[in-house]
Amino acid sequence: MTNITYFGHACFLIEFGGKKLLFDPFITGNDLCKDIDINQIDADYILLTHGHQDHVLDAEAIAKNTNATIISNFEIVSWYEGKGISGHPMNHGGKFQFDFGTVKYVSAIHSSVLPDGTYGGNPGGFVIWNDQSCFYMAGDTALTYDMKLIPVLCPKLSWAALPIGDNFTMGIEEAIMASSFIECKHIIGCHYDTFPIIEIDRNTAQTAFESEGIDLKLPKVGETITL
Repeated sequence: MTNITYFGHACFLIEFGGKKLLFDPFITGNDLCKDIDINQIDADYILLTHGHQDHVLDAEAIAKNTNATIISNFEIVSWYEGKGISGHPMNHGGKFQFDFGTVKYVSAIHSSVLPDGTYGGNPGGFVIWNDQSCFYMAGDTALTYDMKLIPVLCPKLSWAALPIGDNFTMGIEEAIMASSFIECKHIIGCHYDTFPIIEIDRNTAQTAFESEGIDLKLPKVGETITL
């Protein structure tokens, strides 16, 4: 079982393989996270799917506070190394065995630029596994047939985090199709409600997923769930 804490938007803290993995920390700029103190967040690794500010805003502060290692694409890791932060660079299709498990960097259809305008490389997602479980953090992405490769190349997914807010990413309908592509029935929704343009009707989302036999979880900010 894996403990997953939701810090709003696309930010999750996941306890996995004896380590704390923080994904896409955008907290201080999110009005829904006003009760979250980033100085109280502990992380061993910070995994960044792409360079947009709403995914990397607090990565530098948390990395310097915790001495966490950043895992991302080559361009993003190089940018943070220039700030004195250690990192492990990856690129699409590659995988690496870390002390908590295996990380595979997979395709995402989106864009990527760092907050100061620096090129952020190609956006991606992460499939992470060890002997106990396997999960997929899709990052910001459209629906793509590349998702069908995940069940072929990786262990069976225990759960996945998919964006459902539409406009900038997949919406509810496409996320349901993505669940089928990746052959996963346990989904955590993300990238919704942060801004008016990506607000969703939660009941509509829950009903739509349930009608396809998919368990959709929409945790509250700061809530920890176990999967």
